[in-house]
Amino acid sequence: MQNVERLLVSCARPSGSGATRKMIGFKSRSSFKRCARELSKRGLGPVKLIRGGFILCCNLSRSEASRFNQLLHHPDIRFVEPDFKIRAHARPAPFGKAEASDAAIKRGKRTRPFLRRGRIGPLPLRGRAHESAEGTTWNVSRVQAPKVWKRTKGDGVPVAIIDTGIAPHPDLHIAGGVNTIGGRSYTDDNGHGTHVAGIAAALGTNGMIPGVAPKVKLFAVKALDAAGEGYISSIIDGIDWCIRNGMKVINMSFGLSGATSSALRQSIQRARRKGIVVIASAGNGGIFSGGIDEPASFPETIAVAASTIQNQIASFSSRGKGIDVAAPGTAIKSTWPGGGYKTLSGTSMASPHVAGGAALLLAINPKLRPYQISRKLRNTALKLSGFSSRSQGAGLIRLARAAKVSRSGSGAARRRRSK
Repeated sequence: MQNVERLLVSCARPSGSGATRKMIGFKSRSSFKRCARELSKRGLGPVKLIRGGFILCCNLSRSEASRFNQLLHHPDIRFVEPDFKIRAHARPAPFGKAEASDAAIKRGKRTRPFLRRGRIGPLPLRGRAHESAEGTTWNVSRVQAPKVWKRTKGDGVPVAIIDTGIAPHPDLHIAGGVNTIGGRSYTDDNGHGTHVAGIAAALGTNGMIPGVAPKVKLFAVKALDAAGEGYISSIIDGIDWCIRNGMKVINMSFGLSGATSSALRQSIQRARRKGIVVIASAGNGGIFSGGIDEPASFPETIAVAASTIQNQIASFSSRGKGIDVAAPGTAIKSTWPGGGYKTLSGTSMASPHVAGGAALLLAINPKLRPYQISRKLRNTALKLSGFSSRSQGAGLIRLARAAKVSRSGSGAARRRRSK
């Protein structure tokens, strides 16, 4: 059989040639290195080189079908797949909007916000509705973060936000970061990543707004561009950086819909084996979405749906098998480039509540494994009335309850959920 580097070179094309951008995963470091050298020698890239996963990204042509098929089935190759585009999960939505139960939406009706004895009810929508009685935003209070702060605020736990970057802000302390899309700066040029970072880790000093875990070590991984989009290879590159730099929690508020990536899943599996808790937003496809987006659909992530101030599941939040928990995701006020604040909605906003919550639990007990974090969040969640598990998973996270059992690191791994 022809050696793998010759096959790859015969299929590779220079940038701008009209060929398709592909990711090639190798089974060994040696074949990965040989192919990288050969592509570089011939001026064919690679576009991206991910050493930790033995992945090259380059432009391939299928014009010579026989050689391309040989490459696909070569014993040195793990996979060849498209380098899909992935997008941030944020959207504008009116504040205080009453959502309907899943059944009511299907019937074409709406329901009023409900307040039940023994349940957390809706906060008033008059006046400064973003603020709670505890001096935090309603959403941070709703997940019980201030109650955990008596024990810890996430002190020193490294949390990475893989997103559009993070902009300088007086309410954020950025410990470091990386740009995986071809630049040197990890500064946010979109706003999405800064907003997500504030929900997870805003400092709340000098009268500003605290996030869920104000004392974590916050890292920016810029893998999405100014439009909130990026290639899967850039995400994988970011995950590889997180593994090499000792991150404990990764937040991914973006998704791939209508396609699947084994390369992305394998990268997340590798992060999980290293003890990293990976949190992902479910998507904004709504009740008729037909499923949740990748990477939230992967069993190795904690998949997060968006809830509202009335303790309902947002109409835009994707439904489907694999959701783990819900967190606030409508009308969330958080940090924005330029030193100010902005209110956004989306499962993008829900996910960092869970990422910050995971950091709080790890600060209490650093020995917790990712499956134990997931189990504690699920076992202590509040089931929201009128919504199925395909909408909310185990329900709304309650961090104070999860923290009470966070000292125990024992227990069997939860059953893997399928896609």
